[in-house]
Amino acid sequence: MIREDIRNIAIIAHVDHGKTTLVDAMLKQCGSFRANEQVEERVMDSNDLEKERGITILAKNTSLKYKGHKINVVDTPGHADFGGEVERILKMVDGVLLLVDAFEGAMPQTRFVLRKALQIGLKPIVVVNKIDRDGARPAEVVDEVLELFMELGADDEQLDFPVVYASARDGYAMESPDGERADLEPLFENILKYIPAPDGEADKPLQLLVSNIDYDEYVGRIAIGRIERGKINMGQQAVICSLGSDKTRQIKITKLYTFDGLKRVETESSYYGDIVAVSGVADITIGDTICEVGAPDALPFVKIDEPTLSMTFSVNNSPFAGTEGQFVTSRHLRARLYKELETNLSMRVEDTESPDSIKVSGRGELHLSILIETMRREGYEFQVSKPRVIYKEVEGRLFEPMECLMIDVPEDYMGVVMEALGPRKAELVNMTSATQGYVRLEYNIPARGLIGYRSEFLTATRGNGIMNHVFSGFEEYKGDINSRTRGSMVAWETGEAVTYGLYNAQERGTLFITPGTKVYEGMIVGENARNEDIVVNVCKKKHVTNMRASGSDEALKLTPPKILSLEQALEFIADDELVEMTPKSIRLRKKILNSEMRAKAKSAASQ
Repeated sequence: MIREDIRNIAIIAHVDHGKTTLVDAMLKQCGSFRANEQVEERVMDSNDLEKERGITILAKNTSLKYKGHKINVVDTPGHADFGGEVERILKMVDGVLLLVDAFEGAMPQTRFVLRKALQIGLKPIVVVNKIDRDGARPAEVVDEVLELFMELGADDEQLDFPVVYASARDGYAMESPDGERADLEPLFENILKYIPAPDGEADKPLQLLVSNIDYDEYVGRIAIGRIERGKINMGQQAVICSLGSDKTRQIKITKLYTFDGLKRVETESSYYGDIVAVSGVADITIGDTICEVGAPDALPFVKIDEPTLSMTFSVNNSPFAGTEGQFVTSRHLRARLYKELETNLSMRVEDTESPDSIKVSGRGELHLSILIETMRREGYEFQVSKPRVIYKEVEGRLFEPMECLMIDVPEDYMGVVMEALGPRKAELVNMTSATQGYVRLEYNIPARGLIGYRSEFLTATRGNGIMNHVFSGFEEYKGDINSRTRGSMVAWETGEAVTYGLYNAQERGTLFITPGTKVYEGMIVGENARNEDIVVNVCKKKHVTNMRASGSDEALKLTPPKILSLEQALEFIADDELVEMTPKSIRLRKKILNSEMRAKAKSAASQ
């Protein structure tokens, strides 16, 4: 039986094409906020990191009412690193709004999220957003999207997609590029017309597939999912089961919620097709099915893509350990990382031979750096190693993860970009001229070839280039790639950096610290201009004499230091280096702090 009063949709797109802004506009126009209610921009990005970076990290649910229909909307991340979020969320919906920038067109993550949606058989509506942007080329973009659909193997029904032209920022949509710019009504009408209504059976036993987990400090874990069959009531007894397991566990539905705007609203009962939240169930995980007692029938869950990068998280053992963090022991670190697995499906955590180190694997540098930054803000203190790619062995041959890299760069910088990507084993697949003097380069590149490249790319293009990449699969090992071409400047002793010591050190390369920074022996304070590590004494003070030479009183001028972000620090470090993370500081250091012991270890390794 079809429930005409409900539509379930996900908004999918490449990062920064306007998904969250569109949800804002939809909520406002459907009266989800009071007339006098203060609403911040990108209201769906509730996480501090999401607000700062302007990206969506966690998928979120909302709903709105339009002409007697309830439209459940899920805002999904655009970064491929959070693909685990996208994949499982698509199990909750019947259709997708594919947002494409009217200027940029189809980008790598567009391809990634669309492939997932088409594989599940979801009905798409294409929304060409930012139609008011300078240089918008809606007709060409629609052609690009059609080619992408065909390339990804869309069926005839999916290829016959409706197109809506919109400006999410200004809150209007049209059925043609030169239509009337009024409101979002054309978009809502297309959703009702083209997105299938949920089809199910109200009188059959309950089936609710858990696709997301939220947490509330008052009620604990909250399971979010869609009712595939039957009805659920508050207070009823139910069982939890998983596909491939005979074990079931009896539970009681203590609280039941539906979504109304951005709020969770308590309800007595809900039917198939509804997206609901259930609280009070301990140890429930993503992929579980809540069923009626006596009728356990687990639903299949989406296969999540494997991680491609790993790094080692370990207890901070630097001379400054424990001075800035709240959670510093291996017990704290292990508990926090294993807790992450409950909601972060794409991540893997495994113990190592050392009790103080844990191996963490994720979908990319951004995926891992968001976890690191979140933990740092929560008060954790730890250190992490250089990210490493995860290889696969098939029939005695080594395979490595590959990325589809798309670069938009002014023509003047094309040569320097191509020159830098050659030694990184990048293979040019396509080159097209974009608009306004830009060239689009498409590469197939090993994932390890991208480690450390972003900051080099931004420097080489003076900030004018745009690069995006997405995991494309595994291919046979491409051969050795030369790592960093410059060495580190390493502190000689523990103390406080002073202007005189830094002034002498800056002649040797680029500094990462300012006067007054506390340093310790073995801490990295800068990048050497040459391909070797050097030890510098940044704590060295000028000898005081009773003679005054002419000019000696002039202030020493320091070049402004390069302050590394977390991602830049992870990209910079070599195999024998670590990044020390605390709530207050990001420091780079050598694994072996003592310079003599470091030299002995290097000598032993080279023999």
